[in-house]
Amino acid sequence: GLQQRGVRVLENVIDSRIQAYVLNSVHFDVQRFSQLAARQTVSIVHRIDGPIHLIRGRDREQDDLCYHLNRRFATTTVLQSAWTYRRIVGSGYEPVSPVIIRNGVDPEIFYPRERATHETNDRKLRLVASSWSDNPNKGGDLYRWLEEHLDESRFEFTFVGRTSTALKRARVIEPVPSEQLAEILRTQDIYITASINDPCSNALIEAQACGLPALYRNDGGHPELVGTGGLPFHDHNDVLAQLDRLANHYPMFSRLVCPPTLDQAVDAYLSLLRSIAQAVPCAA
Repeated sequence: GLQQRGVRVLENVIDSRIQAYVLNSVHFDVQRFSQLAARQTVSIVHRIDGPIHLIRGRDREQDDLCYHLNRRFATTTVLQSAWTYRRIVGSGYEPVSPVIIRNGVDPEIFYPRERATHETNDRKLRLVASSWSDNPNKGGDLYRWLEEHLDESRFEFTFVGRTSTALKRARVIEPVPSEQLAEILRTQDIYITASINDPCSNALIEAQACGLPALYRNDGGHPELVGTGGLPFHDHNDVLAQLDRLANHYPMFSRLVCPPTLDQAVDAYLSLLRSIAQAVPCAA
């Protein structure tokens, strides 16, 4: 993305001629950056996900370290959603000059297919979920409940990836590369995500980019990503009713799918990097 805009991008390189750095959470060479910051002014975008302890259910010390490094090095902080910002502040942290830039996906891989106006009228609607992780927070228990209570005369359910709870009635596909996942998504009609504490779900954005309206758990960054291109649910008590609503108005929700794009993310990062490139002093 940035390279296509004429920006020279180096990975894991520290050099006095570099105008701005992007640091990811706690995953960088702290000692070398400390030495660099002691010698010269350094302009740094610190990209933070999380909070980590909400996503993993543990590792609060990783959040403590992350925001210690944020205070020490950051010129500005990139967060992936307003939900992330609220949870960070609610956890007692104060990110430096926060900016929200949502994730985007590769449009050469994740793109919608052309759909006939009435193609879903004479067949079952295809419901799909996906996850690389089998963390229980990804919603495996809800998918297990759903497959048992779904009206199989109206819907087919496919799950791609790993889940914490074994599925017995759904069509289950093992994890596949992005290209194959995109091909599968383009054969489906509705995406469902039951994850909790998910700041900016790449899996959800991938499905949206393939043209799928979303049925999403009303949690994390999901509402911000979906907007009007889908419907929320809270748990098993309302998921079937919301699925019915989405199915009954499927053409409308399909037209309202509008995911964040990679171009938007690149534009935002480029603007931010240019704005800090004039070297803002950071704490030693």
